Amino acid sequence: MTLVYKSIQTDYQLVTKDYYKDELQYQQVIDGSNNAASLSSLLQISQTENGIVISFPQEMKDKTITGEYWFYCPYRDKNDRRIEISAGTDAIQVITREQLAAATYTIKTSWKADGTTYYNEQSFTVQ
Repeated sequence: MTLVYKSIQTDYQLVTKDYYKDELQYQQVIDGSNNAASLSSLLQISQTENGIVISFPQEMKDKTITGEYWFYCPYRDKNDRRIEISAGTDAIQVITREQLAAATYTIKTSWKADGTTYYNEQSFTVQ
């Protein structure tokens, strides 16, 4: 009875609710990752007292960057956040601490500049 009770109480969360749709779009992720790998550097993510600072590679300066960050928390879906990219001409964006809970995230960034799509994924801990 204990085993049955515990298994009913366990919260099983899927990695993504739209698994099939995401699988069909995976080729775009591969192409975007290859494009991002051809840049001079990866996205730089750091934390300051003002928030999370995301710096795009030098090639992105003075370009219009569109896209989104997906802060994916693998162990708690309530922490997940999708935030629109609004980097300035210096290719830097600051995300305030109030927008994110303290947790370890996989930050999935997909962006477009000059008609080319890019994708970057990296782990980051917000404290």
